[in-house]
Amino acid sequence: MAEVSDKYDDRQKVWELIKDVGIALMVTSTPEGLRGRPMAALNKDFNGELWFASNDGAPKLEEIEAEHHVLLAYSEPKSQNYVSVAGSATIVHDPGKAKELWSEALRVWFPKGPDDPALALIKVKVASAEYWDSPSSKWLYAYGYAKARLTGEPPRDVGENKVVTF
Repeated sequence: MAEVSDKYDDRQKVWELIKDVGIALMVTSTPEGLRGRPMAALNKDFNGELWFASNDGAPKLEEIEAEHHVLLAYSEPKSQNYVSVAGSATIVHDPGKAKELWSEALRVWFPKGPDDPALALIKVKVASAEYWDSPSSKWLYAYGYAKARLTGEPPRDVGENKVVTF
């Protein structure tokens, strides 16, 4: 069972683990079930909210309007870091916020820039996150494998797993 924390340092660790991943899988609810799609986060810093851009009228916006709860899944296999973020999403039409979050990479989808009328922002207010911060060294993996083969027991210290509430 993962330790549960609401400490500032643990909240910041969540940001440290996800800030450079770039793409999250955003999972929404539909009448048919769950639906996930890759989304690039726009945040330059983190205060408990994550921001994404979408085309106004996209199906995911209808899904968010109907059910605000979303899950964001982040994965960095090279460093063996994994984070799931649960939160409440809302659709925001705010040109000022769009300018604040804007990067030129968004121009591919929004050629008119941050004032593009097709641009809608998705704000996810984070409720909780769970992370798995595992050792990524091949030596540690080999040690764990050898221990399991020799003792029949899995290794005990496989990194940090924590649930963080916001």
